[in-house]
Amino acid sequence: MGKRDDLIEKYKKQMTEKLSLKVDDALLLGVTKACGPSIYNADASSVAASDPKELERVKQSFLIKKCGLKDSPKLDEGIAAVIATYGKSTRPKYRAVFYYLLAKQFRKGSLFR
Repeated sequence: MGKRDDLIEKYKKQMTEKLSLKVDDALLLGVTKACGPSIYNADASSVAASDPKELERVKQSFLIKKCGLKDSPKLDEGIAAVIATYGKSTRPKYRAVFYYLLAKQFRKGSLFR
């Protein structure tokens, strides 16, 4: 297995064991690929959910640019819902999993399959 496959297994484990979610493997693979090389960087591979600048980056880079959504308060509400799903105490909040949850939240999974 390659490094990306190992990371995907780690993400799946967190999603099933800690978050009690069923994983759509095709969507997780697509979102992980869309994250690009950031998944290999220790700092960039996770989302700092308590940092407003980081959440703005998530909104601009992922939701608006990659998902094609219009900037609105609904985007902030969706990010807050994902943080609630993930749980404030869950560390780390992997970027690929965070984006996966956002893609499902906004029904944009087809963009990544």
